[in-house]
Amino acid sequence: MAPGPKTGPALFLGLELATDQLRASIVDESLELVGVECVDFDTELPEYQTQGGIFTTPGDAYTTPVDMWVKALDFLLEKLTRNHDLTRIKSIGGCAQHALVWWKSTPIPSFPALDPRLPFHSQLPPNTFSLPNTPVAQDTSAHTHALALEALLGGPDLMAARVGTCANASLLAAQLLRVRESWTSDVWSRTGKIQLASQFLASMVVGEWVNMGESEACATGMWVHVSAGAGTQGAPGLGRWDEGVLEIVGGSREEGRRIRTWLGDVEVASGRKVAHISRYLCERYGFESDTIVTPFTSDYLSSYLSLCPSPGDAVLSFGPMDTLITPAQHYLPTRLYSLFPHPAQDASEKRRYIAMLSSRNADVPRALVRDMYTKSWSAFDRLVAIVPPGGSIGLDDKLFSFWLLQGDSYPLSHVKGIYRFETGIKVNEFRDLRANPRCLLESQVLSFRFRWSKMIATGVLGSNNNRSRGNVAQTPGPTSPQGQNPRSNIASSLGLSFDPYDYSPLPARILVTGAAANFPSVANLAGDVFNAPVFMPSTQVDSAQVVPHRNAPAAGFPGRASLGGAYFARWIWGKERSSAIGGSSTGRGLGGFEEEIRRLHGKRWVASSGTPLRTNVNTPVGGNGGSGANSGTSTPYGHRSGLGSTVFVEEEEEEVEEMERAGGMLASSVFAGGFADRDLGRDISRMRTLTGSTLDTVTSSGSMGPSTTFTTPDLNSGAGSPGGGVGAVVPQTTTLTPVTALPTSDAEAQIGLAKVAEADVDAFMTYAAIVPEYCRLEGMLCKSLV
Repeated sequence: MAPGPKTGPALFLGLELATDQLRASIVDESLELVGVECVDFDTELPEYQTQGGIFTTPGDAYTTPVDMWVKALDFLLEKLTRNHDLTRIKSIGGCAQHALVWWKSTPIPSFPALDPRLPFHSQLPPNTFSLPNTPVAQDTSAHTHALALEALLGGPDLMAARVGTCANASLLAAQLLRVRESWTSDVWSRTGKIQLASQFLASMVVGEWVNMGESEACATGMWVHVSAGAGTQGAPGLGRWDEGVLEIVGGSREEGRRIRTWLGDVEVASGRKVAHISRYLCERYGFESDTIVTPFTSDYLSSYLSLCPSPGDAVLSFGPMDTLITPAQHYLPTRLYSLFPHPAQDASEKRRYIAMLSSRNADVPRALVRDMYTKSWSAFDRLVAIVPPGGSIGLDDKLFSFWLLQGDSYPLSHVKGIYRFETGIKVNEFRDLRANPRCLLESQVLSFRFRWSKMIATGVLGSNNNRSRGNVAQTPGPTSPQGQNPRSNIASSLGLSFDPYDYSPLPARILVTGAAANFPSVANLAGDVFNAPVFMPSTQVDSAQVVPHRNAPAAGFPGRASLGGAYFARWIWGKERSSAIGGSSTGRGLGGFEEEIRRLHGKRWVASSGTPLRTNVNTPVGGNGGSGANSGTSTPYGHRSGLGSTVFVEEEEEEVEEMERAGGMLASSVFAGGFADRDLGRDISRMRTLTGSTLDTVTSSGSMGPSTTFTTPDLNSGAGSPGGGVGAVVPQTTTLTPVTALPTSDAEAQIGLAKVAEADVDAFMTYAAIVPEYCRLEGMLCKSLV
């Protein structure tokens, strides 16, 4: 791409240190996309020999070389210099995957001095870091250490009440404990500072140590957040590092104090600039010295910011870890969810929070089920579309499966294995193997449905009035005799704490990201389980037409997290400019982050006469292209060879004909839009899941060779399922048709969202009938009764 003009309007840069790539997105003052760059670790830095940007070793260890990040930053800055006028960039925001950087004590206490004549890599060699290969978010090797810490703190309830979260393998506290107990002592003794990857990236840009933000400190398992008093406006809580937890992690009070110095202070005010860009970057790459740098945060929170969710929304992301994130009004920590201060808050607004539900058993089980029971993602998608809800047409013989391959958090922290149930009885395998793909996805989404209802009951999300269901078709729920509470009676009769048939507490919209959401069957399933319309970033909708099952963006398309960083940079710059004009340091004149981003989108929409946002830098405004989901989106599960910028055709079973011939669970009433709709009381004329036969055009993220940044690569594209799998089927040349946009209202279109699935009350009621049995079986697993 040729460099832009040397003069012009202000630009804003967002950086994203993902698992598989280092990405950059550039937007203008109207939030229109004007530039995208990336460095793919596998293809552009092959000397590190990573797969999907990481190493996998026995013991559920997933690590990545920090030295690779440093060299990638050199490469990315060189691309930005060649292709863009960096003097126009007024503000830089960013984010990174959840990982830790261990600095040796030699460059402490000041950030290493850098010579602008030399690249980063030559001045920060691998021996700068006491732990060269650091664990990433997919790593579960610290799971037992997290459980041990939780036990020492009195269990999940007491731990959550104390430090805001219960045990999970990603806790910084658990990672520290594992290094101290399991690694050689020289790693610990040589360490002088530790930083989260987001802090590390920000420090490289600023040229001095950057403090951790409170939203990330709350995810460490060592931070005590003190919320502002009831009714107070703006004043941040006076949080602190928990000395007792630090002592447990360090093994002694002295080592606990040492960890405290490693961590440094925490920046509790997120709505202001961190510093100006470093002199090194100005002299070497041509940035202006007054370029401001905003707080950097985690990739999943930055992706959340890019979507601008409303109070009634839930962001459902499918990746190596599935997450469901939603706005929260109160700080009420429990073991049921993780809770963070909003990463973009103005000092004048009431404190806001973000609640997150997560599941580690996500992409890896989906990949395993695909390879065990189908030959391709297109076959996987069509099986999910064809098999009825619950895996069976009957109302009392639904199938359930739990694929718990990695150590997860509460309530499944002590459960591991594959569990299947037919008619309430544990079985080794379903009688009809074709039910496995749908039952897996149902289990994954129903888990979030169940946990959402338990989270709502705590009051953390605030009043139910915030979740307007005005855009969802309303159907009267079950009734009861006069004078009785029908919802309470139903819940009690089902043995639940909530009424599964009542959808008023559920999200008004589901905003989906991640490669699995590109499958029409998955998008429809999410909408059915929550009875809510499903929206996807238009960048991802367009990108899916190019690379339908990759979380990483196609070439020329922005990553959602890097886009969130650019939006954050634009917001902070606007506040700084407003305060300068107003003669105040408070940044007055602008609203909260979401309010301001929606205002800018709306202003651009009107000025452009309703032209959609640009989704990539390869085509005119509103053209094709798009983004994947959060960073950290590569699953190191096998390797698909021979994929470059080529066209390939997947093999797919002739599911419908073979199932009919096999005489299994399918009868003659199979439709492209779902199975046996007549028997489920649904309108058979609705073709809800669209699958087709156009070619998949699969390109690597760059122009260099094959990449392993597919979410879940095929292990063996020609292998059938065990024991005949789906049956003795004849392969057919066909491909996955990814999800496409449905008619979308202007309100969503102007902020870059496209509707991909409608709410369906009938389908929701079908799943509501399944919820009680799902909850019963999960409870038995948690109690080790099966």
